[in-house]
Amino acid sequence: AQQSATVANPVSGASSDLLPHFQLEPEDVYIVKNKAVSLACRATPATQIYFKCNGEWVHQGDHVTQHSTDRSTGLPVMEVHIEVTRQQVEKIFGLEEYWCQCVAWSSSGTTKSQKAFVRIAYLRKNFEQEPTAREVSIEQGIVLPCRPPEGIPPAEVEWLRNEELVDPALDANVYVTPEHSLVLRQARLADTANYTCVAKNIVARRRSASAAITVYVNGGWSTWTQWSGCSTSCGRGWQKRSRTCTNPTPLNGGAFCEGQNVQKTACTTLCPVDGAWSEWSKWSVCGAECTHWRSRECSEPAPRNGGRDCHGPELDTRNCTSELCSHAAPGAEDVALYVGLVAVAVCLVLLLLVGVLVYCRKKGGLDADVADSSILTAGFQPVSIKPSKADNPSLLTIQPDLSTATMTYQGSLCPRQDGPAKLQLPNGHLLSPLGAGRHTLHHSSPAAEGADFVARLSTQSYFRSLPRGTTNMAYGTFNFLGGRLMIPNTGISLLIPPDAIPRGKIYEVYLTLHKQEEVRLPLAGCQTLLSPIVSCGPPGVLLTRPAILAMGHCVEASAENWSIRLKKQSCEGTWEDVLQLGAEPCTELYYCQLEAQACYIFTEQLGRFALVGESLSMAASKRLKLVLFAPAACPSLEYNIRVYCLSDTQDVLKEVIQLEKQLGGQLIGAPRVLHFKDSYHNLRLSIHDMPSSLWKSKLLASYQEIPFYHIWSGLQPFLHCTFTLERLSPSTCELACKIWVWQVEGDGQSFTVNFNIAKDTRFSDWLVPDSEVGAPALVGPSAFKIPFLIRQKIISSLDPPGTRGADWRTLAQKLNLDSHLSFFASKPSPTAMILNLWEARHFPNGNLSQLAAAVAEVGKQDSALFAVSEAEC
Repeated sequence: AQQSATVANPVSGASSDLLPHFQLEPEDVYIVKNKAVSLACRATPATQIYFKCNGEWVHQGDHVTQHSTDRSTGLPVMEVHIEVTRQQVEKIFGLEEYWCQCVAWSSSGTTKSQKAFVRIAYLRKNFEQEPTAREVSIEQGIVLPCRPPEGIPPAEVEWLRNEELVDPALDANVYVTPEHSLVLRQARLADTANYTCVAKNIVARRRSASAAITVYVNGGWSTWTQWSGCSTSCGRGWQKRSRTCTNPTPLNGGAFCEGQNVQKTACTTLCPVDGAWSEWSKWSVCGAECTHWRSRECSEPAPRNGGRDCHGPELDTRNCTSELCSHAAPGAEDVALYVGLVAVAVCLVLLLLVGVLVYCRKKGGLDADVADSSILTAGFQPVSIKPSKADNPSLLTIQPDLSTATMTYQGSLCPRQDGPAKLQLPNGHLLSPLGAGRHTLHHSSPAAEGADFVARLSTQSYFRSLPRGTTNMAYGTFNFLGGRLMIPNTGISLLIPPDAIPRGKIYEVYLTLHKQEEVRLPLAGCQTLLSPIVSCGPPGVLLTRPAILAMGHCVEASAENWSIRLKKQSCEGTWEDVLQLGAEPCTELYYCQLEAQACYIFTEQLGRFALVGESLSMAASKRLKLVLFAPAACPSLEYNIRVYCLSDTQDVLKEVIQLEKQLGGQLIGAPRVLHFKDSYHNLRLSIHDMPSSLWKSKLLASYQEIPFYHIWSGLQPFLHCTFTLERLSPSTCELACKIWVWQVEGDGQSFTVNFNIAKDTRFSDWLVPDSEVGAPALVGPSAFKIPFLIRQKIISSLDPPGTRGADWRTLAQKLNLDSHLSFFASKPSPTAMILNLWEARHFPNGNLSQLAAAVAEVGKQDSALFAVSEAEC
C-alpha cells in the first residue's frame, strides 16, 4: 500500500498540470434503416467526459464509461460511449443537422472534441436519367448518360456490359466522365451489347433499365474485276465485269451497297478466216534436169484473225523431156571452169597471210605500256597512250572485234610514276577534264541493239524470271574500265567501278525493274515493301570490287520506329535477309547507305534485291505520293477524277503516268506527299465545295476508304479511288472543288481542283527529271564525273595513312561519310569506295568543285601531300 501511494502521488501531481488530450474523437456516422449508431471518445488525463448533442447535454445515465491507465505514461484514461437512435435524429429533421461533441475535464480545465454528424442514410429508387438504346456506325463515338438516384451518402456508379463489369483501366477505348456517363471513343463490333448503369451506397443498390447498343457496318463496293472475255468468238457479243459488296460487308443491319454489281458492254470479235489455195500456175519450161514445176499461193483468202493455214504442197514438180533436157558428161569447158576457181582461191589465201603478217608487225611497234587493242571490245581506246615511234601517229586505230568473249590484257592503264607516290597536282582545277596531252582517255558508246541483247539473254536459264521487253531494262557490255546502267525516270542505276570486272574479261550486264505482280515477295507481320524490286545480272557473278545499286525508297527512317532489312532472292527462288541496316554486317559482300529518299547498295554479287521494313511502333510512317488525274476530254455528262495513292518512289509514278496516257488522262495539280502511319487506320478520301447548281456527285457515301493493309504492304502499286461526277448541263466546262485525303487519326492533304475540262492539258515538265535524261548505258570514262587518271592519283595518295590525319578518313569526314568508316576500312582501297559512292550519289549533275575543295582541304593538313594553291581550289 505504501509503495502504491508513493507511485500514485507523483502521477497525480503531474496530471493536475495537464489539460485533457483526446486519443479518440467521435466521427460522422450514418443510420441505416432503424439501427442505432454508437459514438465514442477517449481522453487522458480526464476526470469527467460528457457528450453534448445539438447544444444539449446528454443525460448522465446514457453514458457508458470505462477507466484505464496509460502504460507508457501512467496517466489515467477515460473512454465514454453513447448511442443515437433514428428517433432522436428525426426530432430535429429539417431544422439542422444532428451533431454530437465530447467535453473532457481535468483539474487544469476542459477540452472539446470535433463535431460528429449523424445522418439518416437512404437511396431513392428512380434514376434521374437512364441510358437509352442506340444504333451507331462503326468507329463512331458513343455517349451513354446516367444520373443516379438521390441518396445519402451519394451513390457510386458502375457500368455493366452484358452483366459484366466495364473496367476503363483494361480498355483504353472506354472511360467514365465525372457526371457518370459512359463514353466509347470509337464504336467496335465487339461493343454491340446491353449496357446497364448501377448506383449503390451503404443502404441499397439500384439498376437502370438496360440500353441496347448496336454497332452496324454499312456495306461498300469492292473494286471492279477485269472485263471478261467476249461471249462469242466471232462477231458481236457481250463482256461483263462484277463487284461485290464486301469492302466492307454490311453487318448488324448496316445498309447494303447501292448500285449494280454487274456491268455489261457490247464487244466485237473478228471472225477467224481459214486460208485457201489459189489456182495452180502454168507449168514451167522443161529444164536441164529434165523437170518442170508449177506453184500456188495461200491467198484466196489468206489466213487471218487466227484462221488455219492452207494444207498441202505449195510447189509441184514432175519429170519432163524436151530439147533442153541433157544428160551428157561434162566437157572441156567445165574442166577449165573448175581450174580457174581453184586458182582464185589460192590467191585469196596468200593475200590473207600477207595481211596478217603486216598487222602483227605494226602491233609489235607499240610501247609495253599501251593496252592491247583487244581490250576495245567494250568500245574504248586504251589509257596512257605513249607511242614509241614519232613517225607512227596512227597507232591504236584498229576497230574492236565485238565477237570476242574473252581476252588477255597487256600493259598498264596507269601512267608511269616518275616522281613521288603522293599526288602532285598540275596547274588548274583539281578535277578539270583532261586535255589532249599524254593522259587523254578516249571512249565511245556500245553498239549492241536491244533485240540482239534480249535474244542472247533468252538462252540463259534465269531469263524466265525477267520481265519481257526492254521498257524497264538497261544493258551494256563492260570490261575492267567499268561503267553505269540507268533505267530512265525511275531513279534506279547500277555503277560498276573501275577494276570491278577482272582484266581480260567482258561481262554483258543488265539492270531491270520488276512489276510487283511479276515477283512474289512474301511479307510477314508488320513487314512492308519500301523500295522497287530490282534485278541486276547475270546472277551469281562475283565482282572484284563492289558495284553500287541505287534505288528510291518511301520510308521515314528512324532506328526507334523501324527495322529495315535488305533482301536478296537466292537461286532457289527464296528471299533471304542479307543485311540489317543499322547493325553490324554479317558479310562483307553487302552494305547499304540509306539516305532521305534513296538507298545505295554496295554488292559484290549481282542478283535481285528489295528493301523491306518492319515497324517497331505505331509512329513508324511511309511516304505516299497522292496524284490526281482526270480525262482530257468529256464527251458525256459523267466525269471521273482518279486519286492515286502511291509509294513515294519514281518508278511507281512513271508506271502511273504511262497508264494514264493510255487512258487519255491529264494531271491535275502537283502531287502531294502524305505520311502514312502504322496505326491500322484506313485512308479516307472525300470531295467537297462542289457547285451544286452545276455538278453533282454520284458517290452514295460521304467518303471512300482504302483499307490499311492494302497500302501498308506496298504490294499493290496502283491503288486509287474514283470520284464520278455528273454535269447538270452539257455546256458546263468549269469544275472547282476540293478533295481531301487523310488517314483516320493521322495526317491529311487537300487538293484544290480548278480547271477547264474542255481544254487539253499536257503532262508537266516535272514528270521527267532532268537528271535522268541521257543514255541508259554508259561505258568507261563517260560514266564517271572524275577523270580516270586524277581518280587513280587521289586513291594512291589517300589510301596510305598520312601525317596529321591527311588520308581517306579525313576525306570521308569532309563528305559527311564518316559513319561508314568501318566499311571503307574493310576494303583494299577505302578511297576508291568513297569516290564510288560520290559518283553514285552525284551523277550526272555533281559539283566537281565541291569535291575538289574537299580533296584540297585534306591536302592542306600535309603541305607535302598536295601542291594546290587557293586560286586552284
